[in-house]
Amino acid sequence: QVQVVESGGGLVQPGGSLRLSCAVSPSDFNAYSMGWVRQPPGKERELVARTIFGVRIEYGDSVKDRFTLSVTNNKNMVDLEMNRLKPEDTAVYYCYWHRGSLDYWGQGTQVTVSS
Repeated sequence: QVQVVESGGGLVQPGGSLRLSCAVSPSDFNAYSMGWVRQPPGKERELVARTIFGVRIEYGDSVKDRFTLSVTNNKNMVDLEMNRLKPEDTAVYYCYWHRGSLDYWGQGTQVTVSS
């Protein structure tokens, strides 16, 4: 059984920064892809950022040039650095792990951008 554990999140003022972290247990369970999606209030989930390990990193259009996804070499941890946050970034952020036909999700962490 794979567990996806998220940390970080919270309340931040517009223009501020936050860092989200995601780790998978057991630690030797390497993914093909990991990333973050978010669900704003009353809206559908949308891609924030994802990595296909060793191939590329992709970002949603609304976060390009503001968010940065970083990965570890052992393919089971990803961090999301979020800068210049806007009120419209307010959402529950979910980390996911994917390999083959398997998908595992974290419980979600709330990010609120408000003055």
